[in-house]
Amino acid sequence: MTSVAVIDYGMGNLRSVAKALEHVAPGARVDVTAERARILAADRVFFPGQGAIGDAMAQIERTGLAPVLREAVAGKPFLGICLGLQILLEHSEEDGGVDGLGVLPGRVRHFPADMVDPRSGVHLKVPHMGWNQVHQTGAHPLWRGIPQDSRFYFVHSYFLEPATQACATGTTQYGTTFISAVGRDNVFAVQFHPEKSQHPGLRLLQNFMEWDGRA
Repeated sequence: MTSVAVIDYGMGNLRSVAKALEHVAPGARVDVTAERARILAADRVFFPGQGAIGDAMAQIERTGLAPVLREAVAGKPFLGICLGLQILLEHSEEDGGVDGLGVLPGRVRHFPADMVDPRSGVHLKVPHMGWNQVHQTGAHPLWRGIPQDSRFYFVHSYFLEPATQACATGTTQYGTTFISAVGRDNVFAVQFHPEKSQHPGLRLLQNFMEWDGRA
């Protein structure tokens, strides 16, 4: 029986995430936990998140989860979503500037306030909220069975600026082209919420539960 540890650091829609994982992998053990031993004993690790990065990193440091997450990232199939993606970077502009876990090189930047739709000229609101397409820019097992340019659900005001484009596996258009999915070795992370993204999102979660951590 496969198992997944859903990281509980006090932020993130843990109930909907756990229910989505149970739905796509009947019989799997889904463990919502902040305990080091249970996280490291799981076959794979799911890192959710929503809210502000300053509060999230403070909570991760307070609970001692930072070294546990870095240890889990070192060898287990690992999926981060939304804020759980941004925290993997080295630094974010949010909350006056906050250092992340530094798992992936690069920064997280705020969307410009003056963005416009290049086709219509309409001013775009921040946060970027709602359904949008993800263009797969690199092959990956987690994209299996998901059509190109499928739509996923987003809620965010910040976007990735990685140090290298080599890790990008998906992009999205919102005033500019931003990286909405990254993959490196056993780590995959997305800006959108797969648990809120109907069939494409559930398929991505199913792929994660079947993934051996090899790209």
